[in-house]
Amino acid sequence: MEQVEQDQEFIVLSRQFKATAMELITVLEQKQKTGGRTKNLLETVPVHKLADIFVASFEISFEEQLSMLDAVDVKGRLSKAIELVDRHLQMKAIKEELGDNDDEEDDLTALERKMLGAGMPVNVWKHARRELRSLKKMQPQQPGYNSSRVYLELLADLPWQKTSEEHELDLKAAKERLDSEHYGLFKIKQRIIEYLAVRKLKPDARGPVLCFVGPPGVGKTSLASSVATALGREFVRISLGGVKDEADIRGHRRTYVGSMPGRLIDGIKRVGVSNPVMLLDEIDKTGSDVRGDPASALLEVLDPEQNKTFNDHYLNAPFDLSKVTFVATANKIQPIPPALLDRMEVIELPGYTPEEKLKIAMMHLIPRVLDQNGLSSDLLQIPEGVVRLIIQKYTREAGVRNLERKLASLARAAAVQVVEQEHAMPLSKDVQRLTNPLLDSKLAVEADVEMEIIPMAANNHHISNALETSLPLIVDETMLEKVLGPAIYGDRETAERVNTPGVAIGLVWTAFGGEVQFVEATSMVGRGDLHLTGQLGDVIKESAQIALTWVRARATQLKLSMAEEHDLLGGRDIHIHFPAGAIPKDGPSAGVTLVTSLVSLFNQRRVREDTAMTGEITLSGLVLAVGGIKDKVLAAHRHGIKRLILPNSNLKDLAEVPASILSSLEIIPAKRVEDVVEQALEGGCPWRIGSKL
Repeated sequence: MEQVEQDQEFIVLSRQFKATAMELITVLEQKQKTGGRTKNLLETVPVHKLADIFVASFEISFEEQLSMLDAVDVKGRLSKAIELVDRHLQMKAIKEELGDNDDEEDDLTALERKMLGAGMPVNVWKHARRELRSLKKMQPQQPGYNSSRVYLELLADLPWQKTSEEHELDLKAAKERLDSEHYGLFKIKQRIIEYLAVRKLKPDARGPVLCFVGPPGVGKTSLASSVATALGREFVRISLGGVKDEADIRGHRRTYVGSMPGRLIDGIKRVGVSNPVMLLDEIDKTGSDVRGDPASALLEVLDPEQNKTFNDHYLNAPFDLSKVTFVATANKIQPIPPALLDRMEVIELPGYTPEEKLKIAMMHLIPRVLDQNGLSSDLLQIPEGVVRLIIQKYTREAGVRNLERKLASLARAAAVQVVEQEHAMPLSKDVQRLTNPLLDSKLAVEADVEMEIIPMAANNHHISNALETSLPLIVDETMLEKVLGPAIYGDRETAERVNTPGVAIGLVWTAFGGEVQFVEATSMVGRGDLHLTGQLGDVIKESAQIALTWVRARATQLKLSMAEEHDLLGGRDIHIHFPAGAIPKDGPSAGVTLVTSLVSLFNQRRVREDTAMTGEITLSGLVLAVGGIKDKVLAAHRHGIKRLILPNSNLKDLAEVPASILSSLEIIPAKRVEDVVEQALEGGCPWRIGSKL
């Protein structure tokens, strides 16, 4: 046991410490209302141990902690303890004078006041009040204090009753805004207007959850933002791409370390109102693993009969999501679970035509790109002809995102030239007069001449002559190739690919829109095996097997020239390849293309270079309907293809294709595989049309 020498110095230090400690305790008990329990410590605990207890509760530096530990002498420790208590009292006084009183009890009082004004439902308020009483009994150093405090702050911050004040819905203004922000998309915009009209007639209507489906860059997110603007509501975006944990939707339970609310409750907190337009972005990109299925959790969110009492695991209290207007986006429908898809109304946004891309570029993309790069039309101009070249030779996407990147590359190159010219040739007074009318009067007095103030925009050629430059810079083909490099896509690319027997052109649908897919087939002496390459899925592999079986079963009737020289049933190996092997491919729509490729190979007759096709096949030779017709037609048009062979039952889907596109294409309907081969091969069909095969 530590021995303490009770001399006069020790007695003086003890009295001084007790007096200082009593003053500090009085201040604390006035704030915390502890009822004098702490004062009893001064009488029951030895003073030198009491000093250690007090100092341990202070936030002091590491060096000061070492100094206290080094003070073996009790009197030395008492002296240092008195110094620290005095300093603590002085700091409290200074903070009170500055109005920076961060006392914990004051914070809890403010938190309680905030909770009272949050408008919580009665059942939630009772739960929050119990949690607050427990928090008041805890010391800040106790485990769980901070987590309880953060939880109560979330309850106080949530907009339980706060909503956006919706303005009077003006359908005419909404139409004008949609037209100004989005070119084309007439059916989609009409559906949005119908949705808004219903909301105007019945504000509390439980309308469908709109799900915009289409390739990247077609304007899905901006359409959702336009809906929020038309309704006069706040807009919040929730990204679901890559979400595999159900807790990301429902939140983590508070028993876990680092628990937090789900993305929906967090979004509601951030936006600050209970009736925002909430965008569930990339809803087709959610996955599932051992941590749960987020898509299943979204079933409750999107169901108007259930989301009135949505239960976030972290919140542990029901929150009403029925006032939220949900909008979803996806690149494709297939990954979305059927039960979740059933709760949404799918609105497809196909890719844009070249003419639509041109209009979008001239009306929206070029002004935005110029502004983002510190330019204006007085410094850089991109003519329509150049934009057409970019669309035809540098981009073949369904949307316009890559087109905007190419335009931004031109703008950055122009910015370099503009800055270099400014630094290379400082403006003379005459040029300053032309570019800065504010200097005109002063220069006129100095030069004693009569001057005419001419706006800069109308006299770029005068300034250009003065600078010996060519402002505004006008992009031409030379500058285009210098900045973007040689053309990526050539005019004869398709013809060059289909120049040998066994190669056919198919049309496929991907998450990035419609695309052209080449199919190549070759044969070699072997045992009749089928080899498939190109990172293919199970469905497309089955289509290849069906195609080969159909061709082999009808080799003689089809009058295949190679059938006489080799045994197609057992003497040849067949290798079918889908180029762009790094891209996964699947689906049944390549069936007719596979048959055409095989017939072309065995008959040694080329497929027409201007013809592309799509359709599923059966063993009996029927051509079945496929999806994504509009996207596929647009893809064929982008690649310069003139003839399309489509399933006869898909002709109704051509109503969605712009008339300007259809007028440039020859559409050939097909009911059977023989119809496809007859129209696809050069020189027509080797068998008599109408004969029974």
